[in-house]
Amino acid sequence: MSASTTTNALKPTLGPIQLWGIAVGLVISGEYFGWSYGWGVAGTLGFLVTTVMIATMYSCFIFSYTELTTAIPHAGGPFAFSRRAFGEFGGMIAGMATLIEFVFAPPAIALAIGAYLNVQYPGLDPKLAAIGAYVVFMSLNIIGVKLAAMFELLVTSLAVIELLVFMGVVAPGFSMANFVANGWAGEDGFNGQAVAGIFAAIPFAIWFFLAIEGAAMAAEETRDPRRTIPKAYVSGIITLVILAFGVMLMAGGVGDWRTLSDINDPLPQAMKMVVGENSRWMHMLVWIGLFGLIASFHGIILGYSRQFFALARAGYLPRGLAKLSRFRTPHRAILAGGAIGIAAILSDGHIDLQGMSLTAAMITMAVFGAIVMYLMSLLSLFRLRRTEPELERWYRAPGYPVVPMIALILALVCLVAMLWFNPMIAILFVGLMILGGIYFSLTKAQRQEAEDSLAVTS
Repeated sequence: MSASTTTNALKPTLGPIQLWGIAVGLVISGEYFGWSYGWGVAGTLGFLVTTVMIATMYSCFIFSYTELTTAIPHAGGPFAFSRRAFGEFGGMIAGMATLIEFVFAPPAIALAIGAYLNVQYPGLDPKLAAIGAYVVFMSLNIIGVKLAAMFELLVTSLAVIELLVFMGVVAPGFSMANFVANGWAGEDGFNGQAVAGIFAAIPFAIWFFLAIEGAAMAAEETRDPRRTIPKAYVSGIITLVILAFGVMLMAGGVGDWRTLSDINDPLPQAMKMVVGENSRWMHMLVWIGLFGLIASFHGIILGYSRQFFALARAGYLPRGLAKLSRFRTPHRAILAGGAIGIAAILSDGHIDLQGMSLTAAMITMAVFGAIVMYLMSLLSLFRLRRTEPELERWYRAPGYPVVPMIALILALVCLVAMLWFNPMIAILFVGLMILGGIYFSLTKAQRQEAEDSLAVTS
């Protein structure tokens, strides 16, 4: 093996349980915070309708996406699928959208980590805690993917157990009357305002499931990806759907849900309504709840670093971001994403977001990237079925073409609704995509050089 091959190859070390840990861990923080902002715009009943729609979209999407992931196991994930289906420009669109999703989600999670720690230590600045989380977990990701995946599996398992404990502890205080009270947006029951709220809440329902697709970016580091990835994805989406509905229903039924609709720590505050502020259960939730946030934060750092790495290796970003450390990890890519996230955290309070909190803004930006990436991936599935029928598909999307089409239609509905209700964030998202397109147009020679280099070393 040549030196250049060595410096550009990721090592396959992950099994199905570890990949399940990454798939669920990438998402699990969405069950702890972020989603409750959806109550603020849709009410509990309106948001329930939104979540059913989004859960349907994700279930159909994951079954479709798994076909692509097993047929084309690549660290770039959607970038690789779209590039194969639609050429270099298609790869650029999917790659940039995925990068935006995975770079802007971590600052929101880091701020939630700070908010949870602030519950225990009121004197601790949440921003400093958030930056500290970046330093710690970037370092862990640099040390090695196998250690990172083992840690991810541990904290994800603890986070899942803790969500089950939360549901069990608050169950005695649950009342359906609490959940349905003022359950639609506005004050006049189900009407046009309630319908608008259902669509406005889409980003926060997506937050329940956002980033599960990121496990595909560990495909090159997975043993026997054709069998491992389907097991991880199918079990992962089942796990997340059950937890999402369980947590939402239980938290909304223990008291006045409106007090939980605009905060970063809804579960501790919901539990406080049932067991009191000084209960051991309460303190356990805060501490173990941190594992859920850490699992997603840690996993998404792994995801964004692999996306930076894949794009840089293919010449879509500066080639230096594709360098690997002595631990065989893309350390420069890890640091690049961290620098952007820390800058976002430091900007909190200094940028006018028209009444939107930084957490909500980061979630919305990440969701824009995700929806565009989902659309590109689904379109790639349809195109590759037509243009490459001979492609070896170890897993085929069930119910094709109906199931992928359901996901595609719902993703289009989500994109239109988000453009309508979030014009300022949409403009920022489009601006970032345009910057990526400008860089793409100026670096054709760089991409050709990267392609020639990979051809020589393959």
